[in-house]
Amino acid sequence: MSVVPPPKQITVPEFRAAKAKGAKLAVVTAYDYTSARLCDEAGADAILVGDSLGMVVQGHPTSLPVTLNEIIYHTKCVLRGTRRALVVVDMPFMTYQVSAKQAVRSAGRLMKEAGAHAVKLEGGVRMRAAVRACVDAGIPVMGHVGLTPQAVHQLGGFKVQRDTDALLADAHAVEEAGAFAVVVESVPADLGAKLTAAVGIPTIGIGAGAACDGQVLVYHDLLGLFADFKPKFAKRYADLGAATKTALESYCREVREGSFPAAEHSFK
Repeated sequence: MSVVPPPKQITVPEFRAAKAKGAKLAVVTAYDYTSARLCDEAGADAILVGDSLGMVVQGHPTSLPVTLNEIIYHTKCVLRGTRRALVVVDMPFMTYQVSAKQAVRSAGRLMKEAGAHAVKLEGGVRMRAAVRACVDAGIPVMGHVGLTPQAVHQLGGFKVQRDTDALLADAHAVEEAGAFAVVVESVPADLGAKLTAAVGIPTIGIGAGAACDGQVLVYHDLLGLFADFKPKFAKRYADLGAATKTALESYCREVREGSFPAAEHSFK
């Protein structure tokens, strides 16, 4: 009896090398075992345990309330459902902004306690020292420039970012600090193309145009599970929210009517 070997785990160097090969990278967020397993089996190159869980899982208006312990918990769940994809984990608000030393300590917990393959932190020039300190400690880092959701109040909302010089400086800063990739969020498509051409590491776009080296979407957005807010950049590949509601309504109706459970759902 032949044994099918497990799929090969994607590594940080392989993820980074995709840019030179011209291979587009598909990244999806996930927050639990079941969604991670589905993303992994579907062929996602990376799974991001995003602090977006604050909105789509916890029901907060922003990602700011998410804690390091919560991210660690969700990462453990995701790792159990992942065999192939690179698992990158968001560093929550105020777990790395105070100092480079704090960044290393927080990132170290995500690697050691949660089992993360890499971490992601927001900010460019201002976060150069934190990125470098983590990389020097042996922790792979994905950067994040453009719209940085943890700075939503400073930015005045979830707004498109258009300052070309500042964004180029940010992208160069995280690359020079040792990041292996960088998320580019909510910038005009032509600027996304400029940033992609300007750096030697993969750019992972979310609302940054088709020229980026890869794309990332929130699991709940692409499946139509989150109705509170629909970003312009989020394509719905299914409307599972409506389908789920219909199924639940049918269940509730059948329970009240007494038609569920039927004989085939009962033991003898």
